[in-house]
Amino acid sequence: MKLWLLRHGEAEPHARTDAERELTRHGRKEVRQAAAHLAGRPLPTILCSPYVRARQTAELLAAFLDGAPKLVVVDWLTPDSDPRQALDRLAERGEDDLLLASHQPFLGALAGLLVHGHLQDPLPMQTASLAELDGELPLAGAMYLRALHHPGHRP
Repeated sequence: MKLWLLRHGEAEPHARTDAERELTRHGRKEVRQAAAHLAGRPLPTILCSPYVRARQTAELLAAFLDGAPKLVVVDWLTPDSDPRQALDRLAERGEDDLLLASHQPFLGALAGLLVHGHLQDPLPMQTASLAELDGELPLAGAMYLRALHHPGHRP
């Protein structure tokens, strides 16, 4: 399984609620830079947080990619979600290639759990950082970090 973890692009600092914050112009640019790292790769499904900035990130990414990936909004990809519960949700999925568009601190903790098997060493994820993980199954300590791309770094 190939699992991609994408943190949303830069969002506006204020909105009525945190969930309603939208991407800035710079954040959209960051997402396009991240999308360049995925060009030509099969990506049938993108799971994203219900928060506006993560949905916008997923939509921008899907528009950039070939094959029109299916976008699925799930409630277990918010900033405060439990990475251990996310492992259970991922185990229920059948895709060989899957991308999650979400937030910190959740994504960093999830990546750390998948790679190291514990939550004490989260992966640093800037806005629009993209992590590529590879492994047989999405289990704690069973995946390998193949690449970590940060905005501004070209493929």
